[in-house]
Amino acid sequence: MEITRIRALRGPNLWSRHTAIEAVVACSEPERDLSATPAFEARLRELFPGLGALRSNRPGVPVSLPHALELTALALQAQAGCPVTFSRTTPTEMPGAFQVVVQYTEEAVGRLAFEKAQQLCRAAASRLLNPAAEDDSPAFDLAAALAELRELDEDERLGPSTGAIVNAALQHGIPCKRLTRGSLVQLGWGSHQRRIQAAEVDGTSVIAESIAQDKDLTKKLLHAAGVPVPAGRPVASLEDGWAAAQAIGLPVVVKPQDGNQGKGVTVGIVDRGHFEVAYQAAARYGGVMVERYLPGHDYRLLVVGDKLVAAARRDPPLVTGDGRHTVRELVDEVNRDPRRGAGHGTSLTRIRIDDIAVARLAAQGLTPESVPAKGQRVVLRNNANLSTGGTATDVTDSVHPEVAARAVEAAQMVGLDICGVDVVCESVMQPLESQGGGIVEVNAAPGLRMHISPSFGKGRDVGRAIIEHMYPDGGNGRIPVIAVTGTNGKTTTVRLAAHLLKAHGLRVGMTNTDGVYVNGRQTDSGDCSGPRSARNVLAHPDVDAAVLETARGGLLREGLAFDRCDVAIVTNMGAGDHLGLNYITTLEDLAVLKRVIVKNVAPGGMAVLNAADPAVAAMAPHCPGRVTFFALDGTHPVIDTHRAKGQRVVYVERGDIICAEGRFSKRLPLARVPLTRDGQIGFQVQNVMASVAAAWALGLPWATIQRGLASFISDTHGVPGRFNVFDYRGATLIADYGHNPDAIAALIDAVNNLPARQRSVVISGAGDRRDEDIRAQTRLLGAAFDEVFLYQDACQRGRADGEVLALLRQGLEGAHRTRHVEEIQGELNAIDHALARLSAGDLCLILIDQVELALAHIQQQVQAARPPRRRKAAAAAAPRASGTSRLTATHAAGGTHSLHL
Repeated sequence: MEITRIRALRGPNLWSRHTAIEAVVACSEPERDLSATPAFEARLRELFPGLGALRSNRPGVPVSLPHALELTALALQAQAGCPVTFSRTTPTEMPGAFQVVVQYTEEAVGRLAFEKAQQLCRAAASRLLNPAAEDDSPAFDLAAALAELRELDEDERLGPSTGAIVNAALQHGIPCKRLTRGSLVQLGWGSHQRRIQAAEVDGTSVIAESIAQDKDLTKKLLHAAGVPVPAGRPVASLEDGWAAAQAIGLPVVVKPQDGNQGKGVTVGIVDRGHFEVAYQAAARYGGVMVERYLPGHDYRLLVVGDKLVAAARRDPPLVTGDGRHTVRELVDEVNRDPRRGAGHGTSLTRIRIDDIAVARLAAQGLTPESVPAKGQRVVLRNNANLSTGGTATDVTDSVHPEVAARAVEAAQMVGLDICGVDVVCESVMQPLESQGGGIVEVNAAPGLRMHISPSFGKGRDVGRAIIEHMYPDGGNGRIPVIAVTGTNGKTTTVRLAAHLLKAHGLRVGMTNTDGVYVNGRQTDSGDCSGPRSARNVLAHPDVDAAVLETARGGLLREGLAFDRCDVAIVTNMGAGDHLGLNYITTLEDLAVLKRVIVKNVAPGGMAVLNAADPAVAAMAPHCPGRVTFFALDGTHPVIDTHRAKGQRVVYVERGDIICAEGRFSKRLPLARVPLTRDGQIGFQVQNVMASVAAAWALGLPWATIQRGLASFISDTHGVPGRFNVFDYRGATLIADYGHNPDAIAALIDAVNNLPARQRSVVISGAGDRRDEDIRAQTRLLGAAFDEVFLYQDACQRGRADGEVLALLRQGLEGAHRTRHVEEIQGELNAIDHALARLSAGDLCLILIDQVELALAHIQQQVQAARPPRRRKAAAAAAPRASGTSRLTATHAAGGTHSLHL
C-alpha cells in the first residue's frame, strides 16, 4: 500500500461538509480484497481492540486495505477524544487506486492519525498480504500512539475560553476563522467581522488592560470609587517587603505587581522564611506587591458588559491523607484524574510540588515525603487559581446583588468590557462591607473554564453571554455571499453581479480567474478562483458583499472557503471542463462536484440554476434554500413547471428579460443592456439573467438593477478576455478566452449574429484537456470560419511540443468551410498575421491564451491602425477617463465598440 497524494479539505467539499484529510492510496492485488485474508482483520483487532467492524461503504465493493486505513484513522482520532464521525473510501477508475477521506477537527491531528493508521495497517499486514516481503514493520504501540494524538490535540485545539466563545458564535450562525495557531479568531466576514483572543475582544481598551495589569493603580482607582480593597503597596526589595508586611500586619499576601493566572501569588504568609520564598516567586514576574491578607474564600466573578454572568468559589489544591501514602503519592493519585492536564486545555490543572508547595507544607509541619493521617486535609498552596491546581464550585445563583454591583463597578472603573473580578470574603451571599471582604484583583482576558466546567455545580454558558455582548442586535456577522460556478460564463457573471451590488452602494469583494478585487481595487492577480483568494476577500474589513468565482480545481484541492452562501449560481455544465483530471471523468462526476455550492446555500438563500441544462437543473433538489431557474426560452418545461408552483423564474420574451414569481412580473429590456448587444449574444444574455436573479435574491431594488445593467460595459477593463470587440481598419475583432468546446459553440452562435464578409479565427488549445476536447474545438470552428490560424500556448501543461497543434489539425480534417489553415509560432505573431490578412468588413475571432499580454497587444495594433487625427483625439481623451486604465480611456475614444457595432 502506497499513499501517492494527501491533502487537507478545509471547508465543505465533494465528500461532506466536514473538514477532512483526503488521500489517494494505491494497493496491490491481494490488498484490494481482504476477504481472502481473514487473518488480517484478526491481527488488526489484536493490535487495535477498539476498532469497529471493517466495512465497505459501497455495495458490491469488497473491503480493501484502504478501507481498513480509513476506518483505523477515524477510530484513532475518536479514541483520542476528537469528535469525528465521517469517513469514506471510493475506488477510482484506475485499478488498485482508491480515494480515502477521513474527517478531522484539527488538521495536524488528522494528518498524524493518518500516519499512525498506516503504521498500524502495515504492522497488521506484515507477511499476511505479501508473504514474500521482508518483515521490517516495527511493532505498533497503541497506547503511545493515542497518547501522542491526545497531546497534539490538546496543543492544537482552541483553549477552553476561546473555544467557549467560538462554540457560542457557531450556535448563533456566526462564521469563525482561526487566524493563528493560538487564540486569535475572526468572527464574521468582511465589514461585519469581529476578533477575539481568548476572553478578550477587539473592543477591549488597551488602556483598561494596562490598568488591570498594574495592581497598585487598580487598587487606587477602586478605592477612589468606594470599592473595598485590601491595604498594601508595591515594595522595592526583600527588606522593604518584609517591612511592609510588618506594617500591614501578618498574615499577608505577596504577588507580582503585573501578573495573571495566579503566577507568583502566595497568600497567608505568617513568617519570614515563608515570606522570602514567596518574594522570590513573585519577583520572577517583575515588581512585587505586599497586601493585607483577607480571611475567607477566594471567589472569581465574571462581568460581561454591565452584568455579572457567572461566579465561582475557588479552593486551593489539596489532598486528603489516608494514613498510608506520602503527600507526593497522594498528589500523583489526584493528578491521574483525566480532567487534569498540564496547561489550560483541560477543565483542571495538575497539582505541582514546587518551592511554594514545599513552603506551604512546612507551615503545616509536613514535607512531600510525609504520610498524613487518615482524613487530614493537606493544602499545597494558599492561592486557589485553577492554573495552579485549584478547584472551582459554581456560586452564580448565590451572589448578593450588592456584591454583584461592586464587581460591575470595579470592571467599569478599570474600563474592561469582559472582566474577571477576584473577591475574598467569607460568603458572597452578604455585602462585602458587612464582612470585611474586598476585591483583590481585576483581570483582563479572564479564564472561563472554571465557569464553563466547574469542578462542582452547574456550568454556565459564558461564551453565549460574550457573543450577545459583541452582537447586541442579534446579528450573525455575515455579509452577502454569491458563489458562482459552471463551465462557461463564470467570470462575466461574477463581474456583472459585483457591478450590480456596487450600484447598490456596497463595497464589493470579488474573486475570479483574473484576480482579486476589493471595492474596485485589484489586490491580487492571476487565477484567483480558489478558496485561498476567497478567504482573503472574506477577511477584508472593507468588504460589504462578496462575489466569488468557485472553480473546480479549488473545490477539489481544499473545498469551499465558506460554510454557506446566500446565492449559488451554476451557469452551465460542459463535457470539456477538464474532464479526466483528478478522477473527475464524466459529466455526472463534474455535476456532483459543482453542486457543492448548491448544497451549501443557506436555508434562507437561493440557488440560481440554468433550466436549459439538464445536469444543472437536476441540482435543484440538493438546495437547502429556494431555487430560481433561468433560460432563454420561457416555455421550457422546467421554467413552466417552476413558475406554476409560484417559484421564481427568469427568461426572455420579445426582447425583454422577464423576472417572474407567482403573479409578480418585471420586464428588463435587453436594448438597455449593452453587454448583450440588443440580445444578439445569447451566452451574454444568460450571464445577465443569472446575475439579475442573484441581485433579486439579495433584495436589490429594481431601479438599481436596471441602472447597473445599463452601466456595465463589456470592454477590456470591465470583462477582459470576454467577448471584447474592436474596430480594426473597418474589420471587427473579437477577443475571447473561450477554451473548451461549449465556449466555442457559444461564441460561434454569437458571431453568426454579426455581419461579416469573411471570417477568420486565431486559436490554440490547452494541454490539460482531453484529446477529444481539443479536436472538438477546431471541428466546430472549421464549420464556421474561412481561415484558421493555429498557435501553441506558452505553457503546454504536460504536453510535448507540437502535440496540441497536431490535435487541432486533426479536428480540422474534413472541415467543409475552412479553406486556409496556418501554424504560426507564438501567440502575438499569430495575432499579427491574422490582422494583416483582414479587409474592411471582415471578422476575426481571437481566442487568447495570455489574456493581459494579448489584449494589450491587440489594443496597441488597433491604436496604431487609426489615422493620426484619431490617435491624437484618443490621447487627449485619456486624462478625462478618471479612475480607469489607459486602455479603457482609449476604448472611450472609439478603439473598442463596447455599446454598438
